Amino acid sequence: MLISTTLKTTALSLSLSLIAATLATAETSMDEMWGDSVVKLRAQDAERGQLFNDGNYAMFVHWGLYSTLANKVDGKTYYGIGEWIMNPRMADIPVEAYMQLPASFNPTEFDAKALVQLAKDAGMKYIVITAKHHEGFAMYDSACSDFDIVDATPYGQDPLKALSLACEEAGIGLGVYYSHFQDWTAPGGGRGPKVDAEGNAVSFEDYFVNKCLPQIDELTSNYGPLELIWFDTPASISKEHVEQLIAVVRKNQPKALINGRAGHGLGDYQGLGDMEVPLRNVPGMWESVDTINDSWAYAWYDENWKSPKEILRRLIGTVARGGTYMLNVGPRGDGSVPERSARTLRSSGEWIQEYPQVVYDVDASPWEHALPWGDATVKGNKLLLSVFEWPDSGTLYVPGLLTEVKGARLLNGAANEAISFAREGNTLLLDLPAQAPDSLVSVIELELASTPKADPTWALDPTTKTTIEAEFCSTEGATLSNIRWMEKFGEWKHMKQVTDWKPGSAATWEVDVLVPGDYQVDLSYKGEDRLVWEVEVEGGEKIRNQQASSEIYQAHPMGWLHFPEAGRYRIHVRLLEGDVKSSSLSAIHFGLVLAD
Repeated sequence: MLISTTLKTTALSLSLSLIAATLATAETSMDEMWGDSVVKLRAQDAERGQLFNDGNYAMFVHWGLYSTLANKVDGKTYYGIGEWIMNPRMADIPVEAYMQLPASFNPTEFDAKALVQLAKDAGMKYIVITAKHHEGFAMYDSACSDFDIVDATPYGQDPLKALSLACEEAGIGLGVYYSHFQDWTAPGGGRGPKVDAEGNAVSFEDYFVNKCLPQIDELTSNYGPLELIWFDTPASISKEHVEQLIAVVRKNQPKALINGRAGHGLGDYQGLGDMEVPLRNVPGMWESVDTINDSWAYAWYDENWKSPKEILRRLIGTVARGGTYMLNVGPRGDGSVPERSARTLRSSGEWIQEYPQVVYDVDASPWEHALPWGDATVKGNKLLLSVFEWPDSGTLYVPGLLTEVKGARLLNGAANEAISFAREGNTLLLDLPAQAPDSLVSVIELELASTPKADPTWALDPTTKTTIEAEFCSTEGATLSNIRWMEKFGEWKHMKQVTDWKPGSAATWEVDVLVPGDYQVDLSYKGEDRLVWEVEVEGGEKIRNQQASSEIYQAHPMGWLHFPEAGRYRIHVRLLEGDVKSSSLSAIHFGLVLAD
């Protein structure tokens, strides 16, 4: 579809003065607009959040006018998240031109029942759909704005009403996304036009009173019981405005949760950054939001789908850290869901239906981080081990388990079988068959004498390469810092890195060696030109090597280190020569080469 400022104005067009009005300014970064969202569900609100807290898995749906463009404007493809296509940092579409899109928006392939069935097949417990994104277009029947799917499009139907009925019929929860600060087409909206159609100056208060607050009242009054109201990018919205929005939600939907991005710490739970699955356990109620490919909204070129195994890795990783995982799909402009995204969701959903006890109503891993071969969740006195990397040796090493084990069994449908095990100190050794019983993720259930407890110290697995991120190191003389960057516009990556290397500075990891011997050590880093690194076992060997570097993080081989006996060691990494100022270290890797 072509967007052009020469198109004729329509009844929905604003005056030409709006073309020059300010949209989103580039000064504010996207992560700054998320706002302070570190909050917890209040104890007195225990009735709210049960589905969120126990279900642990939900579907996010980004669908709007931007879906019809699919990241292509006037023949040019824009790479990044599709729902921001209008923004100056993407295609920079003028308001007047964007306001003409509804005339050709006719999503006749939208099937609410099919979308709900897909969510159920995927193992998801509720759906959150974009009722209004930053573009300002209401994907429901709004009485306070003509810029909506019922009044402004040939489709003329309310998809949110259909989705509400389908969710109720299927017994699945429903939530709505609403961009409460940013509205790029509404006069007065955050980063939107500053004058109305008659050229009169308008303020954010005008937008808030005339559109934002009434639409939240509509959404929370007209679509049955809602599980969640998902606000986004609070940016500079005032606390008083957020309090007014929350008061409406509490009045109309007393059992609905409000996410942390409402702003000012007034939501019910913590929201992490987009596409962020944390490496450490996070206390309280929190949520990780992710997307099934790279864009949230449909982008014609984006075929980088997460495999069923990767979906499960990120889902279980989130739940094992103590959180809830919401995974996004982006329907096409016609309302249909891309076939490949549906297939990968159903495939991972079949696994969840086979092993629901791993995902639903479980507690976080006692190790507080993943293990080299997989991850763990807890249900009472049972420990559920999700094994992504099946050991070729036939022995699975479960390190640092402090609780007595009464029994172990390999879950495999109706053919669950007991497996033998032994202990060497705090390490549990499980005797496994040569072949993994499940092609995606195999599950072992340990029955314990009491609630699982574990030593969170990282252990070097003898059969699987052990990668330990900088997140888990301490530093002396160098700086450990969080970084967040975009591969494409809006495609977020997150990690910790060690930087600001100085003479004598070091990054130090504490590890447990389960099997003594020679281990290959690699370092993941980035920098310029060649770098000389040193890796030292405190009180033991040290190795040095010079390797090339690049602008992106890559693993580079350092050499072999010998651990003469099982036990705990401290490993020091130092950058000795090269670009010590801008080089950064992100992880260390260990792989057993020769056992003693």
